[in-house]
Parts: sequence; structure tokens; C-alpha cells
Amino acid sequence: MTVEPPDTDPLDALIARRGEAALETLAALRASDPPTTGGRVLSYVYDSGVEGVDRLAVRAAGLAHGVNGLDPTVFGSVARIHGGIVNRVRTILGGDAGDGPGSDDDEVHGVVTSGGTESCVLACLAAREVSGRAPGSGGTIVAPVTVHAAFRKAAHILGMRFVGVEVDPDTGRVAGEDLLAAVGHDTCLVVCSASSYPTGVIDPVEQVAAGLDAHHDPRIGLHVDACLGGLVLPFWPGGVGSTWDLRVRRVTSISADLHKYGFAPKGTSVLLSRGRARHRASWFSTVDWPGYPVVNPALSGSKPLEPAAAAWAVLEALGDDGQSELVARTARATGRLVEGLAGIEGLRVIDSDPGPLIAVVADGSVGDARRVHPHLWADECGRRGIAVQAQPAYRQERGALPSSSHLTITPVTERLTDEILDVARAAAEEVRGLPDPTPPAAFADVLAALEAGALSPGDLLALPEDDVHAMVSGVLADDDGDDGGMAALLAAIERLPAEVGARLVRAYLAAVME
Repeated sequence: MTVEPPDTDPLDALIARRGEAALETLAALRASDPPTTGGRVLSYVYDSGVEGVDRLAVRAAGLAHGVNGLDPTVFGSVARIHGGIVNRVRTILGGDAGDGPGSDDDEVHGVVTSGGTESCVLACLAAREVSGRAPGSGGTIVAPVTVHAAFRKAAHILGMRFVGVEVDPDTGRVAGEDLLAAVGHDTCLVVCSASSYPTGVIDPVEQVAAGLDAHHDPRIGLHVDACLGGLVLPFWPGGVGSTWDLRVRRVTSISADLHKYGFAPKGTSVLLSRGRARHRASWFSTVDWPGYPVVNPALSGSKPLEPAAAAWAVLEALGDDGQSELVARTARATGRLVEGLAGIEGLRVIDSDPGPLIAVVADGSVGDARRVHPHLWADECGRRGIAVQAQPAYRQERGALPSSSHLTITPVTERLTDEILDVARAAAEEVRGLPDPTPPAAFADVLAALEAGALSPGDLLALPEDDVHAMVSGVLADDDGDDGGMAALLAAIERLPAEVGARLVRAYLAAVME
């Protein structure tokens, strides 16, 4: 008797045909992007330079495909993988010191999140809850102005207030006493960075911790944002010269991203909290609806296991020795680039703490004819195949932080230091002595009216969204021509009031996405 094969599902054939076309389109779209491996993008991506790390991550993500991280009582692998990540990061960040008999107040617990912003928002939420403050009740987050923008976002979302403490305009460093002086009766959380993204500085965690211990309510949290430095600074050759992690007993929480120097795919981060009460304070749970009991340790409900599984596998594979070697490569590349960039006439490298971040500004000690504007330099580097990130000047009462350009160094950079320096020198030669960049023509009338007093920031903020869209659409149209690149847009941001600049860049990115 002959058994007829089952009929092929026509939907399966249709999906296969259309799917192949979609994949071809996706490949073409990705071909227009800068490469995420190879070291030519000096921000946003963190390339180990080891192909096996990426292959391992893809395989691990594939094994976790389809698993919903919402309920670890159904998918037991979620709890085991998340627990393994937390245990590993806790050890790296000095959180095992509180283990053993005694009060749970010193025991460190953790949660895996989708990225650094989520970790930071949860730290702020926990601080608000521990302090007993309700949304909109005036609870404040005190931090240097150089802290990551995620904390301003957290304040906005959580009904809190962000109090930015000014830094030295020449060094980008915040004084510990200035941070402590900003702490008041309504402070829920003080934040320090390790390291600060714009400048590469490690904030004075020990000094702030001692001051909080001596003079302030013990419920006030001290969070260390180590989203960038958490998995690189502990392995930095020779150390970094200060203690900033959970070995400082007054530190109540710390965040670290696995998709940065954990060399995992986007998006996995960890928030570690001291004491079970603070750890659980940011959880959401309810049975006040007709469905299943809802418990969310992070902001999302349903969430993929793929990123966490990939991060867990990479951590397991690297171990301390693999991590140390990758960081050593990063450190060597950083040292060579700092030395080489410092030798380019017209540019100056900002002095920072040990770590993989470099910030470059114009050298004010040379004449205008030899000076190199860092934004023009960044645009020219990009045209030559090396993506450098431009950062606008930041106004403070004690003096502005100057326009700068940022480089994030990774292990793969070590292979490209000569090429990067060749591009950096050629780019500087191309733009040396050019006048500072000017805003796009589409913003000229607005800027002139603001500066003449014919238009107020409030007038601009009150404009209908369609009018703002039309304004930034003019900038996008200019992007197809000779508009001066990103330097021109940043020149506008530097001259606009911060709240107006924020609205315009929001509209700009929205227009790109639309």
C-alpha cells in the first residue's frame, strides 16, 4: 500500500516565497548601514573582535527563540538564565561581600532588564518607593549634569525632579561636596557615574557615600550608573584608582550593561540592589483584574529570552580570563589613540580617568588659523569611513563644557589604531582653521528672531507640531546637499534654549523615522 505524502500547506509555500523577498530587502537595507563589527563605528556598538563570540551569541539566542520571559514558573529556563547573569555580575561588581549570616539589608539582589535606560529608571523608581514619596510629590534625583540622560527621562516618567549639579568646565569633574550640598529633604536618590559617557570621568563615589552616611537620611539611595564601565573597569590593567562599586557599603544600587563590555547582543542590562526591600520596591504586581496574576520585575511584561540567553552564554564562555584579555586589548588601543590624538595640532584630548572613553575638544591654546573644531572633524572622519560621535557644548553658570567629539574604544579597535589615527590626522588637516559650523538655513529665521527678542522660547514651544515638523523637514531636505553635516545641527542646538532644542531634535528624529 502506498502512503501519499501529506499535502504541503499552501500558506507555508506563500510565506517562504514572500519571506525570501523580505530577507533580500533586509539585506539591502543593512548594506546601507555602517558596519556593526570591525571597529569603524566608535559609539553605539561594542565589538569584541572575536568572531566566535558573535557566533555563540546567535546560537544561544536561537535556542531561546520563542520563550516568553514573562513567567518563569512556566519557563524555568528564564529564572536559571537570569539568575546566572545576576550572580556573575554581582561577583564582578563586589556584591558578594555582603553574603553570609546577618541582616538581609546588605545582601545584593538583581534583575535583568532590556538595557541601561530601563535599569536606571527602575533604580529611580525603587528610590522613590523606599523614600515613601508618591509621583509628583517633589522627590528629587541629584546627579552631575554629565550623568546619562536616562535619569532625566526617569524623572520625567516617574513624576520626580532632576537636580543637575554643575561640573568643572575644564575637566568635566563634579566635586563631591557640590553633590552633597544639593541633597535636600526631598532627595530620594543621588547618582554617580562610572564612567561618565561624555567625558570618561569616574565620579567621587566614596566621598559622596561617606557624606551621605554622616549627614543624611539612610533611606536616600546612592546609585552608581556603571552601565558603560561596569564590565570593563573591574578588569582594567592596573586598576582605576578609586572604589566605586558595591564594595562601597553605602552604594544602594548599581547598573551595568551586558550589551556593552559584556559583548552580548543588544539589549541586556542588570540592576543590582542592596537589600531585598529596595530590590522589590520597583516591581509591579496586581491581582486586581479578572486575568492571571501579573508580576513584573522590570518595565516590560512579555519579553524575549533571546538577548538574556545570548548574554548568559557569552559571560559563561569568556570567564574572568577572557574578559581580562578583551579589556587589555581595549586598554592598549585606548592608550595608543590618546597618545596619537594628543599629537594632532588644533585638537586637545580631555584628561579622564582610566577607561575606554575619549573626548576631544578644540585646542584653545593655538590660533584660530590652526584650531580644529571637533564637530567639523567628526563629520570629516565619518566621510573617510570612521564614525566619531559629536557632542554639543553644554551651558552652565560656572562656564560651558565645550563642543566635543566622543570615541568609545573596544577590543577590535586595537587592530585599527593606525588606520583611525591616519583618518584623524587627515580629517584635522582638511578642516583646520575653518570657521565654526553654523546652523542649517532652515533654522536661521528662528534663531535670529530668538536672539532679537521677537520670539520667545515659549512661543516656539507653543507652535503646533506640524509647524515644527515643517521646520525640521527643511533641515532634512538640506541633508541631501551641502548642509555641513551633523555639525550644522549641533550648532543650532548649542544656540537654542535646551527645551526648544529638545523639541526640535525630537521632531528631527521623528521626521527621519516617518
